[in-house]
Amino acid sequence: MTTLARPDSLTRDALTVLQPGFTGTTAPDWLLRRLGEGLASVGLFGRNIASPAQLSALTAQLRAERDDILVAIDEEGGDVTRLEVRTGSSFPGNHALGAVDDVELTRQVAHELGHRLRACGVNLNWAPSADVNSNPANPVIGVRSFGADPELVARHTAAYVTGLQAAGVAACTKHFPGHGDTAVDSHHALPRIDASHSIVRDRELAPFRAAIAAGTRAVMSAHILIPALDPDRPATLSRPVLTDLLRGELGYTGLIVTDGMEMRAVADTYGIERGSVLAIAAGADAICVGGGLSDDETVRLLRDALVKAVHTGELPEERLADAAERVRALAHWTASAPKTSGTATPTDVGLTAARRALEATHSGPYEPLRQPPYVAALTPLANFAVGNETPWGVAAELVRLLPGTRTGTFTGEKAAEAALAEAGPSRIVAVVRDEHRHPWMSAALNTLLTARPDTIIVEMGVPQSPRRGPLHLATHGAARVCGQAAAEFIAGR
Repeated sequence: MTTLARPDSLTRDALTVLQPGFTGTTAPDWLLRRLGEGLASVGLFGRNIASPAQLSALTAQLRAERDDILVAIDEEGGDVTRLEVRTGSSFPGNHALGAVDDVELTRQVAHELGHRLRACGVNLNWAPSADVNSNPANPVIGVRSFGADPELVARHTAAYVTGLQAAGVAACTKHFPGHGDTAVDSHHALPRIDASHSIVRDRELAPFRAAIAAGTRAVMSAHILIPALDPDRPATLSRPVLTDLLRGELGYTGLIVTDGMEMRAVADTYGIERGSVLAIAAGADAICVGGGLSDDETVRLLRDALVKAVHTGELPEERLADAAERVRALAHWTASAPKTSGTATPTDVGLTAARRALEATHSGPYEPLRQPPYVAALTPLANFAVGNETPWGVAAELVRLLPGTRTGTFTGEKAAEAALAEAGPSRIVAVVRDEHRHPWMSAALNTLLTARPDTIIVEMGVPQSPRRGPLHLATHGAARVCGQAAAEFIAGR
């Protein structure tokens, strides 16, 4: 029998600062082994989750190896859900909550979501998104933001942090210093924000100040270049941004987590190994990697890169030790965090919020449908953060409320003609999102309304479409409950 040498403190610290993902619904052997060697965190994605019971078993398996492990997840609710990736979320996203603008409701939604996470053994949520959606053309934030007003975003960010952490789950407020004024998705390339120093501070930082005041236990950095703050490196790799601004000026003392290091905004220029060294040196404490890289070899490469950087003097050993200690401190908080009264029993707070966020515009008195309609979903591709597997729309709920409802998905220049042919005499419900990005979608809606003036429109992204038709419903998001709220209205329920 071979006895493995215990990793030295430097190697353990290098493993401690990593937050890798993995594939499968049970923990692979390599991951369990790394937990024994010092790995302190894992990140879960939709591919790891089949049901609440399975997730509870998975987290129990992880804790049997290391009882203080941080189990992180990207559960924003709304469009970005991992718990309900196959059905759609029971909670509306941030944009719907911002549209209602009831901070107590936002706190309640976050609190209930936190209860469900903790009941499954998850103790760190990479949420909320505190980005101010100041650029309506932003391809990656949109409905993930509470809105375009910094003060609105700030008060709802604070409420979300408070509610989530009251359930014993650490909040990770993102994407510092603010991803809302970008026109590029950092999953694909490096976004750049050319706003002035004063605008960045007044607009982008307001929600993060509120989150810090509310006690957020973690902050996630953004892979964005803001020359007013650092002309040379993206925020994740920038000491002026992470250490001087976030730690120094804003006084933040909690954990700093990077966005996924495999994202091309960093990986294409620096590579994940070099990028990880630069991020820790800049002030980050935990390296998130695993959205697309999920194996033992990745963990080994990053561990060895950090250890080598200490040996060569590029990364001070004290900085790595400090980062590892912040990871352990957060793990200690999650283990001892008190839970407020309440249970993990599902409530209808998410549906209540979705109903309140629904905005209906009538051209005249609306008579609810009594006959099954034809639902024509005009569907663009989902963005990377949302993924393509999560269902959205109103069809499933209308099928339940109005049996016999038929549905089809259409895209491109011939979408309207195809939808009309399939619909036949049935009344059409056209479901859209991000019409402003897709000229073919606008043309399709115009064609449908010309041919069938009684067409009902359901808009499920950030509402920017012109209000037209006899009924235009804006849901402010594409969560399952947003679709349910719209379907209830259409059917008069």
